[in-house]
Amino acid sequence: MANILIVEARFYEHLNDLLLAGARAAIDAAGHIHETVTVPGALEIPGAVALASESGRYDAYVAIGVVIRGETYHFEIVAGESARGLMALTMDGLAIGNGILTVENEAQALTRARPDEKDKGGEAAKAALAMLALRDRFG
Repeated sequence: MANILIVEARFYEHLNDLLLAGARAAIDAAGHIHETVTVPGALEIPGAVALASESGRYDAYVAIGVVIRGETYHFEIVAGESARGLMALTMDGLAIGNGILTVENEAQALTRARPDEKDKGGEAAKAALAMLALRDRFG
């Protein structure tokens, strides 16, 4: 049984609730346990994963958050740098599922977040578990 840490940027609470529901359901269905920690925004997710990984308590990580395009360049920075940070950690051997939505508007986010539609939270959890299995296979 694996211990999975869900790291969520709780900027859009109603959307995160949907992503979390999907992620938790996928982890529960796979027979694993999970904890959730909250960070201020998507940029803080990679740092939280890195800090948590130092504890040795977790086998895999699920990143959850929503970044909606606004009128400034900030969207590109947050979307790109959060993904880059997670990819760097993955390349260092961590099993991470990236469920940070980067969308144009709330309607797109809702479609992707709802467990009965695109279920990107559940998909991120399944990706983390798949990467964990692959790491165990090659480790």
